[in-house]
Amino acid sequence: MSTQQAEVVIIGGGLIGSATAFFLTKRGYRVTLLEKDMVGRHASGTNFGNVRRQGRYLPQLPLANHSRRIWGELPTLINEDVEFLPSGHIRVALVDADREFLENYARDARAYDLDLELISGNALRVRFPFLSGNILLGSYSPLDGHANPRLAAPAFARAARRAGAQIIEGAEVSKIEKIGADFIVDAGPSGIFRSPVLQISAGAWGSRLSAQFGEDVPLSVQGPQMGVTEPVPYRMEPVVGIAEQIYFRQVKRGNIVFGGGPRGEASIDTSLAHIDPLKTVGQLDRLKRLVPSLQNLNIIRTWSGVEGYVSDMIPIMGPSAKVSGLFYAFGFSGHGFQLGPGVGDVMAELIASGKSLVPIEPFHISRFSKAEAAPTSPA
Repeated sequence: MSTQQAEVVIIGGGLIGSATAFFLTKRGYRVTLLEKDMVGRHASGTNFGNVRRQGRYLPQLPLANHSRRIWGELPTLINEDVEFLPSGHIRVALVDADREFLENYARDARAYDLDLELISGNALRVRFPFLSGNILLGSYSPLDGHANPRLAAPAFARAARRAGAQIIEGAEVSKIEKIGADFIVDAGPSGIFRSPVLQISAGAWGSRLSAQFGEDVPLSVQGPQMGVTEPVPYRMEPVVGIAEQIYFRQVKRGNIVFGGGPRGEASIDTSLAHIDPLKTVGQLDRLKRLVPSLQNLNIIRTWSGVEGYVSDMIPIMGPSAKVSGLFYAFGFSGHGFQLGPGVGDVMAELIASGKSLVPIEPFHISRFSKAEAAPTSPA
């Protein structure tokens, strides 16, 4: 079997891998993207579709802000509609502790160019009358919103292909070696690929690949619990959520998409994630607590996806700490959809110039090797 040469090989065809392929190709690179299933098949296509910035780890906000700008440019940038709607995003508090958290977060986020409007319970209900009278405070981010996760990654991959990238689906990588200056990537029947630059963007499978280079990541594999209701008249424009307990959005067709709460089982060996009906019942109870008028809605579909969660819930992003020419962008812990376009642009610039468009030091994989090397305090 002949070996195919590329300037950059990307493993993983989710939103981040596809966006990186697009932005690298636009910078003039010959890129090959290898996806073991179909582009957007896993976490990138099965998530909630939240395009939100508030509630994030604060040092992540420069990246989130950069990505939000790109979301607004997508129709002209990639010439496709991924149903991005800047509907606004509300995080709500039902208890005093959550209210205090929202107030502190809004104060601290100003330093990262995120201005949040705090709206008290009565004023919140006047503005968004569908919400429950139990809510003490809402934190409103007017420029955030939602998009269709089933459309985003495939749209970026098609745009990358039109720009000249090679996108290969059904290409499961079995072995990676570095010989001299090049990486040799064995994708079985799909071929062998050689490149001086390799990016691993394989989501929940990322740690299995990084371990081949002696860089282990404490990553667990879980399945978010998602559902959608029958359609009702459209009246809930913003995305609404209580931290990770419940979040929901209504699409223009009238259906209400929801998620949150305890995650279910998933496996990278079978590529399957499972829905727990009891978790779905719990989600409905929390949803009705926020929107009492939804008491009698029927659920028409539930689903899950295989997602990777890093132990500190902070992604792996940047160059390898051990191998030159190797880059990582995985482990976004259920928070990667909004970041995806920005991550792709930042990784492309990092590969092309060695410089990052925004600070990414907190996301480097080296933080785990440093933690292992830290001396143990005496008992």
